[in-house]
Amino acid sequence: MKTLSLYIPIIIIVGCAKEKEQEAKPLNHSYRDQAYAYLSENKADSAFFYFNLAADQYQDQDSKDSLNAANCLIQMAIILSNQGDYFGSQETSLQATAFLNESNPAHHYYLSSNFNNLGISAHRLKDYQHALQFYESAIRFSTDSASTQMYLNNKAKTLQQKKDYATALEIYKRIVDESAESPRGYARALTNYAITKWAHEPRYDARPDLWRALHIRQREDDLWGQNSSYTHLADYYTNKQPDSALFYAHRRYAAAKKLKSGDDLVHALQKLIQLERSDSVKRYFEAYKQLNDSIQLARSAAKNQFALIRYEVEKNKADNLRLQHENAEKAYQINRQRILTTAISLLGLIFSLGGIYWYKKRKQRMELEAQHRLKAYQLSTSKKIHDVVANGIYRVMVELENQHTIDREGVLDRLEDMYEKSRDISYETIDLPIVQYDFHERVTQLLTSFATDSTKVIIAGNDPGVWEGVPPKVKQELAHILQELMVNMRKHSQASNVAVRFERYADQLLVHYTDNGVGLPEGMAYGNGLTNTGNRIESLQGVITFGTAVEKGMKIQISFPVF
Repeated sequence: MKTLSLYIPIIIIVGCAKEKEQEAKPLNHSYRDQAYAYLSENKADSAFFYFNLAADQYQDQDSKDSLNAANCLIQMAIILSNQGDYFGSQETSLQATAFLNESNPAHHYYLSSNFNNLGISAHRLKDYQHALQFYESAIRFSTDSASTQMYLNNKAKTLQQKKDYATALEIYKRIVDESAESPRGYARALTNYAITKWAHEPRYDARPDLWRALHIRQREDDLWGQNSSYTHLADYYTNKQPDSALFYAHRRYAAAKKLKSGDDLVHALQKLIQLERSDSVKRYFEAYKQLNDSIQLARSAAKNQFALIRYEVEKNKADNLRLQHENAEKAYQINRQRILTTAISLLGLIFSLGGIYWYKKRKQRMELEAQHRLKAYQLSTSKKIHDVVANGIYRVMVELENQHTIDREGVLDRLEDMYEKSRDISYETIDLPIVQYDFHERVTQLLTSFATDSTKVIIAGNDPGVWEGVPPKVKQELAHILQELMVNMRKHSQASNVAVRFERYADQLLVHYTDNGVGLPEGMAYGNGLTNTGNRIESLQGVITFGTAVEKGMKIQISFPVF
């Protein structure tokens, strides 16, 4: 973060400089509008050329119009698909997806159109599984019912090709029910439903539905629809009534001529070759061969033409980029000197301000550390006074209270010992001595010193083996813990029976304390003694658990490792 903050002023200045140099350019839609004009005139090659120019224009840094760029690429992909270049169409559609955002509702119309084109190309390449996936995506992003029905119809056609007639029929039935108010849509759906049901059930009589759809299309003057009806009626009658099949094949051939659809003419001629008498077959075959060859040549020429269009556009774009690069390099050299001078000045200022800031923070940190050391020293001294002096004096008081005869010399010796220890604490000349003798004897002495005529102290498990391998520092801390527990018992518990039991499990030591006193009142806050006890146990990586006896009193369990 510190490094980033140094460069923020530089970035701001450079950004401002660039904003002054570069003014926003208004979008120019002339290429796109020209492309649509050629498309309406069925001039696919010219439309493709201008859509390509428009797509490059919208991708330019000055424009950055991703939605229009995507739209132009989609139109190019549809043109390629209509010209039979299905691989090129798929490649261009996939380029368009990079400019579309699925989470933006404004992009959904273009997403659905693009996925539908991908589905059509995959279908015509007989890649039915991917075609179904693309149609599903088109349906998901569809923004109107008419488009949804078209995508559903395309999906059903793919299912029909896969011979999944049952699923296709469900979709066609849905479209039929939803298309009642659209004569052309209803006729298309009814035709597809009848043909699919006939394919699924060969005994099904599809004629009524096919005739009904044909009459609707004739009434609507839907020549493309009539062409479809003639095709399906010819197929239906081929094995049932060859004369009727031939009649509808001729009608389809005539419709295809009016539509000037090369693919439909080829298919119509194929049907006529299949159904006509032998003396007429040769004429239709010659027409079929000539037309099919022309279509293949036209498609190959179209593919090459579109490839050349893209090559020329890319070449021009590369030349423009080279010129732009040269101009940008010159501008860069001019601005570089300005930026370098400004940057050096700013860096000097920033480093000066940073040095002042660092010095102040360092001074504050050192003062804070000194305060923490003082508090730690005070806390440590307070803890030692509490553990050594206060608890030691209280222990002497307990012994004096319970002795019938006073050992004057012994009391004075112990008081003198505590006096020396208090001097050591005040001057911090030495640390408290670490226990080096038989610790179990000291534990017994410490605990029994709190026994009185009214308070009985029972000790269990305090064997020498319990303390083998326990570090002296741990013993010292445990002695303070036990003394604190007994002092708290003496001050607050009013207990008549106290039991302390020691257990050793491998590297774990457990201390069980139980008394029959008043217990720990609910909500009672810990005093300094219990707080120090908790801190000591925590320093030993141990755990202290408070509980209650069966009837009353206090139960405490302490456990800690002794390794």
